[in-house]
Amino acid sequence: MNSLYAVLLSLAALSGAPLFSVIAGASIMAFLALEIDLSLVIIEMYRLASNPMLVALLLFALAGYMLAESQASRRLVRLSLALLGRAPGGLAIVALLTSAFFTALTGASGITIVALGGLLLPALLQDRYSEKFSLGLLTTCGSLGLLFPPSLPLIVYGMVAEVKISELFVAGILPGLLMLTLLALYSIWHGARGRSPAPAGGGGEATVSIAEALSALREAVWELLLPVVVIGGIFSGFLAVSEAAAVTVLYVVLVEGVIHREVKVGDLPPILLKTAVMVGAIVVILGASLAFNSFLVDQQVPNRILAFMRSHVHSRIGFLVILNLFLLGVGCLLDMFSALVIVVPLIIPIAQSYGVDLLHLGIIFLTNLQIGYSTPPVGMDLFIASLRFDKPVLYLYVASLPFLAILLATLAVITFVPSLTLVLAR
Repeated sequence: MNSLYAVLLSLAALSGAPLFSVIAGASIMAFLALEIDLSLVIIEMYRLASNPMLVALLLFALAGYMLAESQASRRLVRLSLALLGRAPGGLAIVALLTSAFFTALTGASGITIVALGGLLLPALLQDRYSEKFSLGLLTTCGSLGLLFPPSLPLIVYGMVAEVKISELFVAGILPGLLMLTLLALYSIWHGARGRSPAPAGGGGEATVSIAEALSALREAVWELLLPVVVIGGIFSGFLAVSEAAAVTVLYVVLVEGVIHREVKVGDLPPILLKTAVMVGAIVVILGASLAFNSFLVDQQVPNRILAFMRSHVHSRIGFLVILNLFLLGVGCLLDMFSALVIVVPLIIPIAQSYGVDLLHLGIIFLTNLQIGYSTPPVGMDLFIASLRFDKPVLYLYVASLPFLAILLATLAVITFVPSLTLVLAR
């Protein structure tokens, strides 16, 4: 009977069944095999429901979906173009900054590619960037910003690893800035040397007047103030994370619903439905995964993995190399939230045995998952970009390689220079 259940679960996973249902089914199958009370799954879900950080997750997700439904992305692109459009590589840097900003607020890379791709790709091509460079840039930009607050994956990692989320918010700032800086330097180099010549009689750099810059700033100022409200409230000690999430929703409602009038009352039901589906799936995945992890702990699986690692890997550096290779594969195969709740509890005791700080581990983890989204052959952003830009996914593989090389170099620095992550947080 157990083998039949295993076959059915495998077929369900291969047929595209929701991942949370597959995880829950695997947990229940394991508990039935060991005659463990199935109420353990319900207990874990109840424990999660009473976690105050779940409220923060729900509210930040709601704010992100409202921003995605508004014209905030267009305003951010307009302002960035006004300020950076004439600089070497300026438009590419615009793509980097707006993508990072938008992903940090929405917490989902697919939304960033869909929302910004249609705006930025024609602009990049018109500004004489090659199609390959433009597509590679926008594909890998899709997951930038996950290290910046108030990123939802940071909150989920903090919940699973029981790490202070406010410290995680600080820990991701320098690694995220390093990533943006290296990508920006490559974009400047490409902008200076890799663009096609301007056509005769025109087609040079676009000239943006001071009046246009001021107009764009006035239009986007409310979105620009949002991180100040969120981060300032948390780090000043005036707001807890869950309170900052509530203030964020109120702020977004006022800005997008009252000031810009782009999110109307009739838009709220589908936005609330999307938020509920997303957060509900996360809760089910968390509950089933934590219950399943309890089963793995009961079967001493982490202890066996730890014993194997200690017998074959004798240095912290060796462990970190293996960890990165493993997490890159996880990032290709699983979505961000599933990877966090399934893998983090198994990795934590092993990482601690090698002296890896949990804040440092979290940033390493999220950086790997972010890169994995754009890593061939099955990175999720590659397929989203293929659909959005109507290009063969193999073409996007090649276009993304220079950016992946830079991201992997950044990952190496983040991994082996822990002070970059810990200097602000500690």
